[in-house]
Amino acid sequence: MKQFESFRLDTSNECLWQDSVQINLPPKPFAVLRYLVENPGRLISHDELLDALWPETYVQPQVLRTYMLDLRKILGDDPGCPRFIQTLPKRGYCFVAQVKDAGAPDSAAAATSEPQAAISDGVVGREQELARLKTLARELAYGHRQTVFVTGPTGIGKTALVEAACHQMVAILSASMAWGQCVDGLGKKEDCYAVMELLRQLCASPVGETATRILANIAPAWLAALRREPDATIIDARSPQPKAPGDLCRALEEMAKEKALILVFEDLQWANDSTLELISALARRRTPTKLMLLATYSFHCGPTEHPLKGLKQDLVMHRQCTELALAPLAKTAIRQLLSRELEQEELPPGLDTFIYQHSEGNPLFAIALLRHLISDHFLIRAGANGAGQWEQHARFPDMETGVPQELVQLIDPEIEKLSTTEQRVLEAASLMRVVFPVWAVAAALNQDPAETEETCDKLARRLCFVHRAGHDELPDGTRSDFYAFAHGLYREVLYQKQTASRRAKGHTRIAERLRELFAGREDKVAREVALHYESAGNWKHAATALRTAARHAYQRQEYSEAAQLLQHSLAIAENLNDGERGIIEQEIQAELEMARLAIGTAKQPQNTSAEIDGFWMGT
Repeated sequence: MKQFESFRLDTSNECLWQDSVQINLPPKPFAVLRYLVENPGRLISHDELLDALWPETYVQPQVLRTYMLDLRKILGDDPGCPRFIQTLPKRGYCFVAQVKDAGAPDSAAAATSEPQAAISDGVVGREQELARLKTLARELAYGHRQTVFVTGPTGIGKTALVEAACHQMVAILSASMAWGQCVDGLGKKEDCYAVMELLRQLCASPVGETATRILANIAPAWLAALRREPDATIIDARSPQPKAPGDLCRALEEMAKEKALILVFEDLQWANDSTLELISALARRRTPTKLMLLATYSFHCGPTEHPLKGLKQDLVMHRQCTELALAPLAKTAIRQLLSRELEQEELPPGLDTFIYQHSEGNPLFAIALLRHLISDHFLIRAGANGAGQWEQHARFPDMETGVPQELVQLIDPEIEKLSTTEQRVLEAASLMRVVFPVWAVAAALNQDPAETEETCDKLARRLCFVHRAGHDELPDGTRSDFYAFAHGLYREVLYQKQTASRRAKGHTRIAERLRELFAGREDKVAREVALHYESAGNWKHAATALRTAARHAYQRQEYSEAAQLLQHSLAIAENLNDGERGIIEQEIQAELEMARLAIGTAKQPQNTSAEIDGFWMGT
């Protein structure tokens, strides 16, 4: 645990604490902060930071600026007068705060809350959000209506949190509750579908008699729409009347006058205008009532200009709603989630780290990955008849070899909604790992960068799994924006959707474009060039690029790195035909021997090193 001012960096659980409050950080921003905190008081160049965090991938330094902006917001740091992260223009960064070793957070509550109290009503790691909803429930008991938006990406646990909160609030307040599900496309066919579903549930619930009577008296058109036949003494038989939102508002408020009423709207990004107008009216009315609207939605997963965005912003501005934006779970919460699913406290070594890194704190993805490991027998139960503890049976797989089918089925429909052009752009982007510059996507598709940038920008504005990450100036003086997949598993699905030949063609074009951009300085990107050639199956070019990277490592006196690169180059050369392989292998073996000699003689007299340098300079 590292401490700086009021913050503690928990390297074991990969999270940040401020006093006794836990702050969850996604894996990459956490890794950036950790590297800075573990190397305080000195310049950390862009290259050093990029090599540490993306050792096998070429990434423009601009991606670091994006993470620094996020970290400064979390730390409350002013770049003009930095307390934590100082930017040294065109050079790198320096962590300027004093860092010392510290114990766990000294809050008694924090000390006693792990791991038992972290699991509440089936949800893990959402203590702050549940506490906030309990506070709002207490306000509700005094007749202060509440509107709450629970937001976050697919799989982050919105529904689980709402279910747990409703379970607690119903018990505390003896409240009534009804759910309405918004469905993509259904709102155009059936007006106010989610609202009608709520009313059907209310009328069929233990308070159904009261709800039916109130609707008959105040909002008869809504009751008629439910295809119910009210008592003739309550309502006269008349021609159908339009369903007035104001009438339904008054009816719901009357239902919640004495007893609290919780109305849940799920997936509000698919709601039609009529449903949103009703929610807007209910949120803005001032009549005292024990009514809570609790809505979930996934940001950017609906239409590009959905009116929900403007509605929520306006309600937030006027303090007429509360937004709970769910962040990824911390590593400690993922560990607790896995323990619960496997029903054992002690996990197989490395399981929590593997799941956390590949799920990036998304609980739905974490569970899917766990099931994948079990179904493919990477995890098995020990003991007779599989009644013992879960144990690791085989080395955990590289997820690039495949994505769990459960996640493919979840992600694929989102991709299939895109046009063919948009899918091709994202598939080309997946060739560049999680962060992808526009120039690389354009190169892979062999198309105009301006056209590619326009498509990427449109996708980032309406998709939840792609976002704009910044821009940078390329070596030839041109400017290129770059974007990032919000989650690596989206990138994996897109990568696997392509045929091997199309992937190979794209990788080759990216490698060639990299060589063009860095002409005369190929050693700077030799490892990335080699990676693309290797992915394309171009073994000769891959082996050559790795030898260039090894030469560059040697010049930096990184002799062990040079030897590792040459070993890799030697392994790749085995794929060549007999005629090509023999000559290249001899050359690589000679270079490898000299690299090993340099490792052994690094502290020997200067003339010995000079002889070795002469060999490398002459190759």
